[in-house]
Amino acid sequence: MEFSEILYAKKEGVATVTINRPEKYNACTTVTLFEINQALTDAWVDNSVGVVVFTGAGEKAFCTGGDQSIRTKEGYAGTVAALPVEEAWQTVTHLIRTIPKPVIARVNGYAIGGGHVFQVVCDLSIAAEHAKLGQAGPKVGSFDPGYGTAELARLVGMKRAKEIWYLCRLYTAQQALEMGLVNAVVPMDRLDDEVAKWCGELLEKSPTALKMLKYAFHADTDGTAGITNLGVGGLSLFYGTDESVEGVNAFKEKRKPDFGRFRS
Repeated sequence: MEFSEILYAKKEGVATVTINRPEKYNACTTVTLFEINQALTDAWVDNSVGVVVFTGAGEKAFCTGGDQSIRTKEGYAGTVAALPVEEAWQTVTHLIRTIPKPVIARVNGYAIGGGHVFQVVCDLSIAAEHAKLGQAGPKVGSFDPGYGTAELARLVGMKRAKEIWYLCRLYTAQQALEMGLVNAVVPMDRLDDEVAKWCGELLEKSPTALKMLKYAFHADTDGTAGITNLGVGGLSLFYGTDESVEGVNAFKEKRKPDFGRFRS
C-alpha cells in the first residue's frame, strides 16, 4: 500500500501507523485521515498483526489535530471520498476503539486537540518525557462531542475532563501520568524500546482474550454498537465449534441438525 501523508509498516506482529506531516506538527488533512483509515483496516484483517502502534513522525508532535491552515467557514477544505474532516475523524477514532487488537499510542511530542483525542481512545499510551497533552477546541472555535469528551471523563473523572476542555491548558507527560491519561512516561531516547517492550508482552497473550476484553471494556458505554461488537466477537468463536459446524453441515446435506448431543 502506498501513502502520501502517513507511513505504514508491519514487522514481527506489530503494525505501525505514523502520521508523516512533521512540518505541520502532524496535523491532519482529509487525506491523512483517509490513509489512517486504510492502514487500520489493513491491520485489522491481517492475521499476522497482533498489536498496532499509532504515532507521529519526528520528536515534536504526536498529532495536533486538524490542519487549521485548510479550515474555512464551511469546515476543512478538501474531501476524500466526499468525507469531510469532522466525520473522517470520528471514523478513525471509532476504528481505533473497534479494531480487535490493542492499539498503543506512542506519544512522541505534542498531543493536542484531535491528536489528544486519538491518544485518549487508544487502548494504551506511552509518552516521552517532553510530551505535552491537552485540548484546544474552545481556543479555535471547535469541540469534540463524542469520544473526546465521554472517554476522557471515564479516564480522569468529570471535573478534570471539564477542566481540560474548558481551560485548554497543556499538561506535561508526568501530569498526564498522574491523572491517568497515559500509562507510562520515559525519556525520548527510550520511547521506542518501551513501546517494543509493551508490544512484546501483548504478543505473548491470547489474541482472542485480548479481543474480547477490548470489546467488553467498551460494551457498557457504546450502546447497541458495543453490544454488537462483543456479540460478534463471540460469534466468531462459536463458528469454530462442533455445534455450529453441525448446523451448517445439516443445511448443506438437507437433513435435520442433531443438536441434542450438545446440550450436555
